[in-house]
Amino acid sequence: MKRSALVLLLILVCLGALGWAVSQSAGYVLITYDRFRYESTFWIFLALLACLWLLAVLVHWLLGLLYVSGTLVNPWSRRHRERRVERASQKGLRELAEGQWGPALEHLRAAAGHDRKPLVHYLGAARAANELGDYAQSDELLREAREREPDAALAVGLTQAQLQIARGDYVQARESLALLREQKPRHPQVLILLQQLYVQLEEWSALCRLLPELRKHKVLPAERLDELERLAWAAALEQAGQPSLAQDEALQTLNQQWQTMPNALRAEPALVEVYAAGLARLGAEEKAEETLLAAIRKRFDSRLVELYGQVRGRDGARQLAQAEGWLKDHPEDAVLLLTLGRLSARNELWGKARDYLEASLRFEFRPQTCAELARLLARLGEVERSNQLFQQGLGIVERNLPATVQAPR
Repeated sequence: MKRSALVLLLILVCLGALGWAVSQSAGYVLITYDRFRYESTFWIFLALLACLWLLAVLVHWLLGLLYVSGTLVNPWSRRHRERRVERASQKGLRELAEGQWGPALEHLRAAAGHDRKPLVHYLGAARAANELGDYAQSDELLREAREREPDAALAVGLTQAQLQIARGDYVQARESLALLREQKPRHPQVLILLQQLYVQLEEWSALCRLLPELRKHKVLPAERLDELERLAWAAALEQAGQPSLAQDEALQTLNQQWQTMPNALRAEPALVEVYAAGLARLGAEEKAEETLLAAIRKRFDSRLVELYGQVRGRDGARQLAQAEGWLKDHPEDAVLLLTLGRLSARNELWGKARDYLEASLRFEFRPQTCAELARLLARLGEVERSNQLFQQGLGIVERNLPATVQAPR
């Protein structure tokens, strides 16, 4: 209220000052140019200038109003075009997240065609086309994205490799990733996609060679890398230990794979088990027995102990004596007792074998132990007891099987 009164007072003062100035002198203005002549009092001339200024402001305001109304009405105006692109982009991205591939492809492709920065729209549209099985259109959209935004070649290449892996086109994906690795050998996403590709192709040796790079650049958490490393080396050893090639060649490949493994992993019982099983499968049972014996001496492990009882070493009696030496520290280990029973039977020590196997069953009722003891009893002529053990072992196996649909009565 006080401020309004102050403004009003100021206006009255200005008007009073202006009236006083006009009453003091009317002034005189003369403007001539060629035949043009204008003359008036100074105050009329000043009022004329004020009117011209107000007219200019009014014209500018009207023109602005006409421009705004034109853009609102004209469907081809820049504002309408931007709104259409924004609307198509929002719809397309939402549909892409919801898995509505057809509408997403339509909206994102429309947005990409009119946006000055269309990369995200092209990549989303390519993914939608890929999900629809339209691989040709997916590749075409990625090509257009590369042409429109050449600086985003890495993003386009990564998306292309991901889509190729998703569609099962592993040969093309390998080529795409090989090219990307030449350009960006340390890029984390390139390395991750290579790891995924090798897993899909079951190229375990290649994955094992890639693992140091994954660890060096920390592209995965340490725990995940440790797990992946163990799984990859186990699969590589398993693959190398298969008698798909000539036996000598397969054995050489298996040994080379074992020697290239990091020293820390060669102490892992699970990997020792895979290696020793591969040796036994390829006929190198004596070396398998030596490998298992060395590993068990370092760390007692039931899996290795069980496998130790299944391979045939150079000296069966010495092998049995080695295993019996572990009994002092592990007198109630059911797996060790099973191994001792097997080794005793191999050495034709039938009574000792029976004692070990029956002791093993007292600590843990396992189907393998039932089968070994049943086979031994059948050899000793105790057929009824042998059949009973076979049935008991089969019952354990059946209880562990998944439930099946019962046949209609």
